[in-house]
Amino acid sequence: MLQAFAWMAERKIEDAMRRGAFDNLPGRGQKIVHEDDSMIPADLRMAYKILKNAGYVPQELLDEKEIVTATELLAAATDEQERYRQMQKLNFLVMKTNARRRRPVDLEKDQLYYQKVVERVTVHRPEGKEEESGRRPEPRRGE
Repeated sequence: MLQAFAWMAERKIEDAMRRGAFDNLPGRGQKIVHEDDSMIPADLRMAYKILKNAGYVPQELLDEKEIVTATELLAAATDEQERYRQMQKLNFLVMKTNARRRRPVDLEKDQLYYQKVVERVTVHRPEGKEEESGRRPEPRRGE
């Protein structure tokens, strides 16, 4: 029975090809771009693809993109003050994402990288005291 349906479908496709029904389709002759959806759980991939094709991007993906961008900016920062600001921003984004998801964000499993960056940053205080950022400094008033 299943073979009969497959045979009928093939016949209809071949007839449509002979009539030229597929000749003027958008994207004809172009390579198919496969998206990396490996970070999306398998049971949600189809739903996300349908939503994306409809023009909707889930907030989780927007949050993930923002975290990746903040992480890249942190890695590229050369000024210690800028690194500190980027770490604060990254911490806020991770906290916000965790609160929304009620589960840990993927970035947290890479804490070793984050800790290495934190250990390298020194926060300069106006009083001339320097504090290693392995301990989080108390924010000064007005910051």
